[in-house]
Amino acid sequence: MNTKESHYLRELIRILVRNLGILEKSEATCCGTTVAQCHAIVEIGRAAEISLNELAELLSLDKSTMSRTINNLVQSDLVVRELHPEDRRYVTIKLTEEGLKVFKSIESSMEQYYKSIFSSIPEEKREQVLESLQLLIDAAKEDKCC
Repeated sequence: MNTKESHYLRELIRILVRNLGILEKSEATCCGTTVAQCHAIVEIGRAAEISLNELAELLSLDKSTMSRTINNLVQSDLVVRELHPEDRRYVTIKLTEEGLKVFKSIESSMEQYYKSIFSSIPEEKREQVLESLQLLIDAAKEDKCC
């Protein structure tokens, strides 16, 4: 890939991330959650139960940042944190009933939004878009630059 192509790829990804970020800030911050808290709620909701360390790794955040995010969610009564009875360093995170409502609301609004995006892609190009995004994700996983 030459410099011009890599620059174009960078610009396309930057614009995509920015455009999707606007959505996250306006749609997914419901019920007073930040974008970081929203991501945590979604991952906890999808896992049903997850350790603090696993969540930090999944979201590519350091443990102290993840811990602060979880502290805020605990204070907002959206998650509960439980210490392992034998290893107090192992913390399990679960959604509360209120957290589950927020999770379902986020999932519902995101599903509607992405259905709308996907339906605006010509039908004959949809599979190509999905394959291309998967290739991009795989390449990014392999080559961490910074």
